[in-house]
Amino acid sequence: MPKASAPLAEANPGLKLSLYDRHPVDALQLLQHGEIDVALISQYADAPVEDDGVHLVHIGDDPIYLVSQRPDDSIANHRHSAWIGGCERCTDELTTICRQKGFTPRIASFSDDTSPRRRQRRHDASARPRAPTHHRPDVHTTELTSSPRQIRAATYGEPPDPPAVAAVVEALTETARSTTPSATT
Repeated sequence: MPKASAPLAEANPGLKLSLYDRHPVDALQLLQHGEIDVALISQYADAPVEDDGVHLVHIGDDPIYLVSQRPDDSIANHRHSAWIGGCERCTDELTTICRQKGFTPRIASFSDDTSPRRRQRRHDASARPRAPTHHRPDVHTTELTSSPRQIRAATYGEPPDPPAVAAVVEALTETARSTTPSATT
């Protein structure tokens, strides 16, 4: 969104843009209650999509990374590991990814701290969106190519969207195309 803001403001000088950071479920509720006009959400490709008037446009993919003590690791190697969960919804997403590999993770602790240095002290693995940066030689990140999250712009109601809403969705789509070659609509 930050990269889309400047071209959006330049092309639409009267548009007022306010950003709110919410979990996708909460953002969709705000959208359906008319409190926001566009929600930029992330969902796994196989996640059920509520149809209650919500229109989704695929903006791009957001890879998930396994943070562990082995380079080029896989989730399957951590079937018996102690896992670090995040918030309730993030832990649910982790559980879904692990179940796709045939097991339920044993969550040993919960933390929203995404620092690999702190997260890996006493546990074997965690899964995070975006590759965390760190300087420890014993902590490694491995992209989980089979479990990307999809980034989608959600609007409420049937197209065509009001001009301001359409402009925001278009700016997000164009920004994604120019910054990630794999982004599609």
